Amino acid sequence: MPKFGLPGRIARLFVTAAGRRAALGTLLATLAVGGCSWSEHAQPPALPAPAVVTHAAHTPLTRHVVVVSVDGLRPDAIDSAGTPTLQRLIAQGSASLVASTILPSKTLPSHASMLTGLLPARHGVTWNTDETATEGVVQVPTVFSLAHARGLQTAAVFGKAKFHHLEVPGSLDFVRSPATDAESWTVDVTVPLVEAYLATERPNLLFVHVGEPDYAGHNDGWMSAPYLAAVSAADGAVARVLAAADRAFGTGEYTLILTADHGGHDHTHGGDGVNDVTIPWVLWGERVRGGSQLPVRVRTMDTAATALWLLGLAVPADWDGVPVSEGFEVREAKSGAN
Repeated sequence: MPKFGLPGRIARLFVTAAGRRAALGTLLATLAVGGCSWSEHAQPPALPAPAVVTHAAHTPLTRHVVVVSVDGLRPDAIDSAGTPTLQRLIAQGSASLVASTILPSKTLPSHASMLTGLLPARHGVTWNTDETATEGVVQVPTVFSLAHARGLQTAAVFGKAKFHHLEVPGSLDFVRSPATDAESWTVDVTVPLVEAYLATERPNLLFVHVGEPDYAGHNDGWMSAPYLAAVSAADGAVARVLAAADRAFGTGEYTLILTADHGGHDHTHGGDGVNDVTIPWVLWGERVRGGSQLPVRVRTMDTAATALWLLGLAVPADWDGVPVSEGFEVREAKSGAN
């Protein structure tokens, strides 16, 4: 698994959009000095692994966690496209623009790792189409099943039918997704579903999939004008999800984890190149340490672990993912998740 990180001097520049652009330029120069350039297969220096954390149940930091996955979002597209919402979240929150996904860097295996806390060799989902008729649902616990088993309310809106593999019976109080692989939902479908649901419900854990960048990347190429327009559309979708969450939970009364399943290059993704495996990972909202670059290497499996940890639930000790506690203020905690 490639490891990605930033030297401390560069990491501090990422708080602003201009700083992020300057940091990327500095990183390019830094890597080039060592005989390596920021090419598709370059591997920037690694940050230290997260410190050992307590995986036991504890008093929750928040009652509500919202996870948004922007399918196919490359970190370098955030500043290249019109993304006022994403840029605000990065500036106000705690973020890494050099987090890493798994191999193969494809939608279903990556989301399986994101939502089970496990590498593909352990969760077993290595294909990228809806094969539930023959393969069934994932055979390991998901973040939804663990939260639901503890009495918490869980919900998910998926834009692709392949996510049926993660819709374990009895794990989700509310779930919506396309019926077959022949159909992919845009934000014109998914976001209204989220808004309508949050108008009446207050889930403890909500997952929202935004597919636009991936659709445009395959059709027109990653970093093409249509792709950047799709990233801008995804930014608007995130803004609407946050507005609905503010109305449902109250401003400042929930924590957001925003990430992606993979990046891409040309018209594809799935390999081990930097542009395929590097993803954004952003914390924002309640209890988040604001305006900071995460000081640890973040992997997509950490998403599930962090969501459970925020809700005060035990994180399985054998998970590959761990809570990214470095992104939070933890002096006080909520009295309980409800």
